Amino acid sequence: MTTLAKPLRNTLEATVKTARTGAETAARAALQYLGVGDREAPAHLNDEQKVLRRRLRTHGRQLGDAKRQDDRQEIQHLVWEVAYEHWHRMLFARFLAENHLLMWEPGAPVTLAECAELAADPATALGAKSGWELAGILAARMLPNIFKPLSPALAVTFAPEHQRALEKLLAGLPTEVFTASDSLGWVYQFWQAQRKDEVNASEVKIGADELPAVTQLFTEPYMVEFLLHNSLGAWWLTRHPEQSCPVPLPYLRRLEDGTPAAGSFPGWPDTLRSFRLLDPCCGSGHFLVTAFLMLVPMRMAAEKLSAQEAVDAVLRDNLYGLELDPRCVEIAAFALALTAWTYPDAGGYRPLPPLNVACCGLKVSAKVDDWAALVPNEAPHAALLRQEFKLLHTAMQDAPLLGSLLDPWRHLKNDLAMSDFGGLQKLLTEALTTERPQLWNEAVEQWDAAVSAQGLLTAARLLAQRYHLVMTNVPYLARGKQSDRLKLFCETHYGRAKNDLANVFLDRCLELAAAKGVVQIVMPQNWLFLGSYKKQREHLLKAETWNLLARLGMAAFDIMDWWAFNIILITLTHAQPVADQMLRGLDVSGPRTVEEKAALLREAEVVALEQAGQLRNPDARVALEVAEKAKLLSEYADGLVGMQTSDDPMFITAFFEFSEINKSIWELLQATPESLQEFDGESWLVRWEQGEGLLLSLSTAYPTKGLKALGKSGVAIHRMRQIFAYRYGKNDFIRM
Repeated sequence: MTTLAKPLRNTLEATVKTARTGAETAARAALQYLGVGDREAPAHLNDEQKVLRRRLRTHGRQLGDAKRQDDRQEIQHLVWEVAYEHWHRMLFARFLAENHLLMWEPGAPVTLAECAELAADPATALGAKSGWELAGILAARMLPNIFKPLSPALAVTFAPEHQRALEKLLAGLPTEVFTASDSLGWVYQFWQAQRKDEVNASEVKIGADELPAVTQLFTEPYMVEFLLHNSLGAWWLTRHPEQSCPVPLPYLRRLEDGTPAAGSFPGWPDTLRSFRLLDPCCGSGHFLVTAFLMLVPMRMAAEKLSAQEAVDAVLRDNLYGLELDPRCVEIAAFALALTAWTYPDAGGYRPLPPLNVACCGLKVSAKVDDWAALVPNEAPHAALLRQEFKLLHTAMQDAPLLGSLLDPWRHLKNDLAMSDFGGLQKLLTEALTTERPQLWNEAVEQWDAAVSAQGLLTAARLLAQRYHLVMTNVPYLARGKQSDRLKLFCETHYGRAKNDLANVFLDRCLELAAAKGVVQIVMPQNWLFLGSYKKQREHLLKAETWNLLARLGMAAFDIMDWWAFNIILITLTHAQPVADQMLRGLDVSGPRTVEEKAALLREAEVVALEQAGQLRNPDARVALEVAEKAKLLSEYADGLVGMQTSDDPMFITAFFEFSEINKSIWELLQATPESLQEFDGESWLVRWEQGEGLLLSLSTAYPTKGLKALGKSGVAIHRMRQIFAYRYGKNDFIRM
């Protein structure tokens, strides 16, 4: 597997960011020309364009664009959708072409140059005005589950100057970009970069619209390989001790007796025919693709399958993915399809088994009666099917916000457990494929209702199953940044883990695991020791088996935005630990480059500690070092957090902003210094209002935790990035 070198990655990043700006400009101009947001259709539209306008307005409401009382309509979500679909249809076409997979007809691949020739002839142009547009049409025809043939977003036409600008950007990318194994993963992260910056700058609480951009993070290949080598690789070693593994396992860690450090996973089946792996936050499909490249040769070797048979078997039986962001789902599905078509000796392009990858974040904008109307009167058990559609509609209302956190079975008290998924799926397929002359004139709502219902039904089916291996890089989002709705859900259903979305997902992944199934997570490290996670630590140490813990520390991601995050890779088995369960761990937090950490993961000493012993640590903190039997600092001093306002721009300011300080409003504040200077950090004021103001009334703020230290001697500790002690101004407030 070849990965993008940094210069190529930089080129791809610049191109994708420019492409998003250009595509959104083109999409907005095209939608404004059609009058999609206007109260009435513009007079210059012909009948076909008027129908398209109505379809786009309906689709926009499905995506989340509000319809106003004056019948005008927002178009922002529709702009994002149209821009994404047009650019990525062209992008996927070039991926296919560079891998000799862009098909004019089965068995007849065409190049981009040949697409230009075909587009020049009206008889072969398929309605395209350029070679790039024709290539996109061919790609969409090959990928009907990704680019819906009847989607109104793809029926929009960009102005020629906008289309040519996008084509020029795509043509300028080097060929190597389209043959590297990690390109598709970087593509979406770069596409979301500007949106992420906008959300962070706005300081809004993160809800459904903001989550995909803010939490999107491409997982480093060495992390994915380490986890899979110490799960699938460990399984192979114990089930096939006399047979060498058909894939290299450089990250597989063994004990002195040769057994896997992570364990033997006795709860897994002995053959891969019935093995199920789920990535509940699959993003662009990195975990799924890497697992595919391990499972296919394993099944070929163990079951004597051909490459083509093994490819089909793995896609059909083994791999499952869920993702909040529908655009990410498209990339994940394409990444899997492209990997399958390019797998050696697997037959190249051909129809593949249906992929078990679904979007669990589709918005439910259609009325419940619109979903129920998808069941024709003559359908067997029509009344029951309509009721089940209504239950599904209710269960998935918060899908864009919660994604894989949704649990229809729990919240509906198992009312859907008897659903005939096959019957419901058949009805939806008929609603989407049956040719009805009146569809766009009289039943525009029906197509969008069927699309969203079909997607969410698939997601509900995947959420109903339990898996032998659940692995993902969870979304990181502290409680203080969450919208009220998300915060309430986490507190209600995952109270022990509520302080960060990452920890909530850890608990959710354990729910999705079968009995004795395994969970592997990339997540922040701080919960292993912070007091606010004590209950979750105690619960997990008592109720779950801890197999392997790798502490990566800072600089685990090769992008500066995430440099300061302290990261761990953790493997848990969803089973009560035995009395003498040993937690194996390794610490590679010292190095400050991805390459050094990856090398050390293969070589660092694996330590063994008694899992039950972690419960005897102060606050049940999880540590890879054996605690010395010495007195704790807590016997002599209190460890206090400083002032936490939850909204610093509202309550914190610099003293030099005022010519005179009003003591009835402001108090001195010592803030965390940027460097170790004697008076650094002592230039701030807090809006205290003599302890009777707004700050003390906010439920999200913790302004009084450090007051116990006021007027007492102490030492302040800088605890982010670098740890050092600095001067504590004991007569001032202090925040850390």
